[in-house]
Amino acid sequence: MNAPEKAPVPMPHVMNTYGRLPIALSHGRGCWVWDTEGRKYLDGLGGIAVNTLGHAHPKLVPALQDQVARLIHCSNYYQVPLQEQLAAKLVELSGMSNVFFCNSGLEANEAALKIARKYGHEKGIESPEIVVYEKAFHGRSIATLSATGNAKVQKGFEPLVPGFVRVPLNDAAAIEEVARTRPNVVAVFLETIQGEGGINPARAEYLQAVRRICDERGWLLMIDEVQCGIGRTGKWFAHQWAGIVPDVMPLAKGLGSGVPIGAVVAGPKAADVFQPGNHGTTFGGNPLAMRAGVETLRIMEEDGLVENAARVGAALKAGLQRELAGVAGVTEVRGQGLMIGIELDRPCGVLLGRAAEAGLLVSVTADKVIRLVPPLILSEDEANQIVAILCPLIKQFLSEPAA
Repeated sequence: MNAPEKAPVPMPHVMNTYGRLPIALSHGRGCWVWDTEGRKYLDGLGGIAVNTLGHAHPKLVPALQDQVARLIHCSNYYQVPLQEQLAAKLVELSGMSNVFFCNSGLEANEAALKIARKYGHEKGIESPEIVVYEKAFHGRSIATLSATGNAKVQKGFEPLVPGFVRVPLNDAAAIEEVARTRPNVVAVFLETIQGEGGINPARAEYLQAVRRICDERGWLLMIDEVQCGIGRTGKWFAHQWAGIVPDVMPLAKGLGSGVPIGAVVAGPKAADVFQPGNHGTTFGGNPLAMRAGVETLRIMEEDGLVENAARVGAALKAGLQRELAGVAGVTEVRGQGLMIGIELDRPCGVLLGRAAEAGLLVSVTADKVIRLVPPLILSEDEANQIVAILCPLIKQFLSEPAA
């Protein structure tokens, strides 16, 4: 595939908040998308772990069309039966208690932080503190930005919100030290696999240790599954690999297969913290988003997509490891299921455009990590195509003099 030669379409009335490629996508089918110039791409990005069912799924599209013709939105002044239907399914899959619906991962994480603070106040703690992590990413509101462990995205938005205690990932001794020295801590907030931070997994034994400490101290364990949840790792939620259950679990991204949706799932310790008037949203839990969530989970079960993510993800990771074994400059291939990161020893943002030129959509996060989060319908043949396209590009890039 030849590189796009024309300049990007000017968008002078849109704020300049993204470094965009000169590509405008037109339509998609399955794991493939086409741009407005007719070029075809294999979607290894899935809208950043959003398009769970790929594009134009034959079961999802008619369900959404049906819902649009019935009711798109109504106020939360009224009961929304689809909310209860989706909440009941999430409770069943998670082993937790109840759900609050919102519109995005940022909103879900913001709600989790509010739950933790109110939980602390109810215990008589005037200034509650929350343990957060180096390299974490929880959103770009002022509160979630403050919880995020990335000075680059925080810069220019100070003063940050106080009340966060930051520790390194997978260091149980650091949590033990916090437990000994910070009496106002009320919660631990972490991603099972850090997404924007570079596909950094929390080890199972570490998650188990944090669960134990939270139980001993009466803290909430809040696990951000916004990017790694909804079947992406080969289980419904990535923390389930460690055999634990959190007290608060924010979800979003893949839950609606592209329709904006967020959710906060709470266990018994947190289920009754919010009462009427404590939190709310205009658009959250609207019938269209709820139908998208209900149908996404139904189709995932019918089509065995959680198992597919485990099987195809293992094949994709093995293929990448095989082709990149011994290549100087490849630091690690890591991740689980269809959430894979390839870390290089140098910034590699240029590969975003080169991969698109070769017909593959990926992202680069944390400067040096190529991220693959394709739709969960990805086939083994398509996984092999990702390997065949991407690995030569990586090898070529690493053979060039470092910038």
